Parts: sequence; C-alpha cells; structure tokens
Amino acid sequence: MRSFDLSGRVAIVTGGNGGIGLGMARGLAEAGASVVVAGRNAAKSAAAAAAIGGVAIEVDVTDEASCRALVARTVATLGRLDILVNNAGINIRKRPQDLSLAEWREVLDTNLTSAFTCAQAAHPEMIRAGGGKIINIGSMMSIFALPVVPAYAASKGGIVQLTRALAVAWAADNIQVNAVLPGWIDTDLTRAARAQIDGLNEKVLARTPAGRWGTPADFAGIAVFLASPASAFLTGTAIPLDGGYSVQG
Repeated sequence: MRSFDLSGRVAIVTGGNGGIGLGMARGLAEAGASVVVAGRNAAKSAAAAAAIGGVAIEVDVTDEASCRALVARTVATLGRLDILVNNAGINIRKRPQDLSLAEWREVLDTNLTSAFTCAQAAHPEMIRAGGGKIINIGSMMSIFALPVVPAYAASKGGIVQLTRALAVAWAADNIQVNAVLPGWIDTDLTRAARAQIDGLNEKVLARTPAGRWGTPADFAGIAVFLASPASAFLTGTAIPLDGGYSVQG
C-alpha cells in the first residue's frame, strides 16, 4: 500500500545495531527507507547496517554534541531526515537502596535525556523536510513496576510523558510523536534478566496470552506504521506491543 511506502525517507535508529532497534531498522529498510544505524559499538553497527543495506554512524547518546553530530552527518550523507527512532537504552538492576546516584543518572541520561536531545536535534531538519515522525521506545515498566528497576522504570515512564509533550508541541510542524511499549522481548537485555530473576521466564509465559516471548522481528510492522503516512493523524500515543501481557489480569 502506498500509505506505508517509505521510499525516499531517511530514518535514524539509535541503538539500531541489535534487538528491538535492529528489528525496527530492518522493517523501515524493507519499506523503502534509507536507514542510519546509530550506536556506540562501531563494528556492531557496521555489521547491522550492512545486513539491511543501511549506513552506520557512531554516536554516544548521552552526549549532546554527539547527538547533534549524528543528525548533521545523516543529513550530509543522505540529504534529509524524516524519521527518528529513540531506542537506545540500558538497565541497571538493583533495589532502590542499593542504586548509586551515578547509576541513576547513567540510566536516565541514556534512556530519557537522550531521547529529548536527539529529538531536539532532529526537529529543525524535520521542519525542513516538511514534517517528520518520532518513535520513542518505552517499556512495560512505563506502566508497571518491579522492585529492582527504579531508574529504568522512571526513565520509561518519562518517555511516555515526553512523547505526549513533544506531540503537542510539534503537531503544528507536522511532526507526529508516538511511543511503543515493548513487553517481554527475547533480546540480550532480557536474557540477562532471566539469569538474574528466578522464575521470570515461567511468569512471563503464564501471563502473556500469546504464549511466547516477543522477538525483534515483531517490531518491524509497528515501526513502518508509525513512520509512514498511514499514521498521519496518530500522535501522542503509547502503544503496548506485548502479546497481550498488559491486558491479562
């Protein structure tokens, strides 16, 4: 369908060299977009970009200058910027009393502040392009809580409110901003969680109506929808992609 065609569009996916980010980057590329895979690990990003026919650009999303350089290099290389996926993220699993302030700041800076910084850098380029799409990656921890992820939960709750604020602020610029809230997805990050949290795998499967963990490939479709003209009247939303986990009692 033409409304889902991304030919001629340019996308940046932070943390796009693996997991959910790579799943989204692959979907965008398959829909016709030119995709920049942005990450700290240059070799991993280069391999991911090669696999999807994209471009790799190294970035430290916790550094404002690096985020602005990412946008500038993207435009210099590909001519424009239409789509930004703020996917880069980390987690430090500790109870609140054991989490240092430095660890708190590291998680907030990587997961939340970086989304603001990258979006702010992208804004003028999207205006020049006639509009744009920003997709922020939240989490089930945007709406639920676990005792060992205080900073992560705060950052992902903040992503939802940042999404709403940007959506309202930039609607007149024809920029739609939405969030995706992944459920339990089989990635390197959640494999570490399964190793640290006894019984997590069984609990997830018991609560998820789909009866399985999600995969990065499950995120290709939502990425294309939210990046395409098909979602032109959708903004400020936070969409769970979780196999029904969040609606199961």
